[in-house]
Amino acid sequence: MFEVLVYVYENYWQGAACPEFDRLSRKLMAAGFDAEEIHEALVWLDGLNIAAQHTQISQPTSTPAGQSAGSASAASGAAPAAGFAAQSSQSLRVYSVAEQTHLGAQSLGFVSFLESSGVLPPHMREIVMDRAMAAPGDPVTLDDLKIIVLMVYWSFGQEPDALVLDELCDDSQGRLAH
Repeated sequence: MFEVLVYVYENYWQGAACPEFDRLSRKLMAAGFDAEEIHEALVWLDGLNIAAQHTQISQPTSTPAGQSAGSASAASGAAPAAGFAAQSSQSLRVYSVAEQTHLGAQSLGFVSFLESSGVLPPHMREIVMDRAMAAPGDPVTLDDLKIIVLMVYWSFGQEPDALVLDELCDDSQGRLAH
């Protein structure tokens, strides 16, 4: 499945340029991928698309003096903002036993590293966790997790900055410890 995801990322690096799943499936078959791998990747991509489309961060709205945000939206007839509230700097993400088992210490450490570096915002972290839990493998390898992170950026139409991209595409097995 991950080979298919890498192919999709490399060939349709702008998510909007990616064809519909029927057409993409035919292109992947023509590229020589196995039908089962293609199906697995398309189901995974569909889940990614749904998660990315339904993720919105609620931004505080400016309100007239003496009026709360809730009363301002009620007075204007507007519905309250949908989506997730921005995470507080005091909040802490606790990983479930299932997440710890499925991702393993190395992958969870990498997610924590990306988040503490400020390159993986909480809403994207949650999609990474969701898609990692939907990925095969027990535990998910670090290389597979890096592909998942790339695909989450891709789904938002963003490209990580050069240093993050280098870290995500780096082959740590070829490193020589000094």
